Amino acid sequence: MAKLSLFSLANLLFALIIFQCVISQSKLVMGSPLYTDSRWIVDGEGRRVKLACVNWPSHIDAVLAEGLSKQPLDAISKRIVSMGFNCVRFTWPTFLFTSDSLGALTVRQSFQNLNLSQALAGIEYNNPFIIDLPLRKAFEAVVYNLGANHLMAILDNHISKPGWCCSLDDGNGFFGDEYFNVDVWLKGLNRVASMFKGFPNVVGMSLRNELRGSRQNVDDWFRYMQQGAETVHAANPNVLVILSGLSYDLDLSFLGNRSVDLSFTNKLVFEAHRYKFSDTPTWANHSADEACGIIQDDMMSKSGFLLDKGFPLFVSEFGIDESANNATDESFMNCFLSYAAEHDLDWAIWALTGSYYIRQGKTNTEETFGLLNFDWSDVQNPRLLQRISTIQSPFKGPGLPGLRGINTGQLTNTGQLIFHPSTGLCVIRRSVFELIRRSVIAPLTLGPCTHPKALWSYTPEKTISLYGADFCIQADRPGKPGKLSNICFNPDTKWEAISDSKLHLSSTVGDGKTVCLDVDFNTNNVVTNRCKCLSDDTTCDPSSQWFKLIKI
Repeated sequence: MAKLSLFSLANLLFALIIFQCVISQSKLVMGSPLYTDSRWIVDGEGRRVKLACVNWPSHIDAVLAEGLSKQPLDAISKRIVSMGFNCVRFTWPTFLFTSDSLGALTVRQSFQNLNLSQALAGIEYNNPFIIDLPLRKAFEAVVYNLGANHLMAILDNHISKPGWCCSLDDGNGFFGDEYFNVDVWLKGLNRVASMFKGFPNVVGMSLRNELRGSRQNVDDWFRYMQQGAETVHAANPNVLVILSGLSYDLDLSFLGNRSVDLSFTNKLVFEAHRYKFSDTPTWANHSADEACGIIQDDMMSKSGFLLDKGFPLFVSEFGIDESANNATDESFMNCFLSYAAEHDLDWAIWALTGSYYIRQGKTNTEETFGLLNFDWSDVQNPRLLQRISTIQSPFKGPGLPGLRGINTGQLTNTGQLIFHPSTGLCVIRRSVFELIRRSVIAPLTLGPCTHPKALWSYTPEKTISLYGADFCIQADRPGKPGKLSNICFNPDTKWEAISDSKLHLSSTVGDGKTVCLDVDFNTNNVVTNRCKCLSDDTTCDPSSQWFKLIKI
């Protein structure tokens, strides 16, 4: 009876913790600037605020937030909220704020100059209030509307000359390029920082997107990025100052032995990007498991190490082609989500956009990486939203209710989730009532990671036990449901992460053979099967057997 009460207490505690975390992340306390506390972003009271953002482009030729020809502005903002995001990485081109002739153009004039008559008619129908605003005021109106919907904004200097980003020779890549004059860039940063000083939802400014090209070098990075950081902070000390890396924002490794020297503290964040195409040869020449291991190691060495150095890391772009239905895209996303969950990263997915007014000379073009469909009326891929939903809330951090340090009888281990990135769900224990009602024999299934029975302990003896209870996961023969046992010292109750990716959880059954946790996608039951895709077979799909233990 005592054990049952303790287990019930653990379930209740976990449910309360998750509920409080979700509520705290869904409401922005307006007027409270954000700060950094070691690797965490926190509010004025020291509580962690996790950035779970979506990219909304506004830097392309027309220099207007995309989609306003398809849907009302407020409807788009509310859609962002409904998808679980708490912020928007909102892009802008330098020339919008440094060229007075461009900044003074009205939306109508900008679209007429580009012969975008169809898009102009759509804006006039869906957002008539914005049609005759100057482009700068239109940008401001979008930021204001985000705030009205309790969405934080990260203002990202994406490019200098409006247009699609990014190529090695587009003149926008690095300091000194044709369109990347340092003085003009600093002027733009100062103007934007000053202009939005009174906007409490503007919590950060990203100094430049995807530095690249033949001119890039570490010495100039330090010289000019430090100047940019000081310029932004002097104009608006409320915002986080976000610095990107080199080589399309893949590489911050030069910070391993050299530090940024700034006059201010508790405001510095670094950002990184990752896509499947960031590592095309790796995915092409290795199995999914090998590729994932290589890429996760590379992400740690190029940017993830900053977490251990005490800096927040904001992965401000990642995403997949949602139209491709490609196995490698799936493997990349599963690999990335497990990494993002393990390190509890702040992030922004590319992109909100269902379509563009004009992109590289083509009008009314589709964005296959977009979360919304072509007419911006609905989600393009609900499954992708399900997969990222788990990382939208924080697992840990200062000021949050958590399980670390709790000492209630047996409740001394760190709680863990068993995250399945292919579904965005976690392993949960079915209740006895559910087993009887459904007449099923599988005690383990996939369910929401916020479920109170999603909490486990991974012990030094390598058992995976229900948090606060003496029941552990026991392996069975291939194809059979995983079991729960109160005898937790046999080989079939020991689990360890194996393979290059460390995403296979394996155990040894009675015949001495190795099995791995697996998912029956027809039922969502958690079963055990022979471990698959451990060789160099580039055609093998390991997604059903990829799990990640996440400390909370």
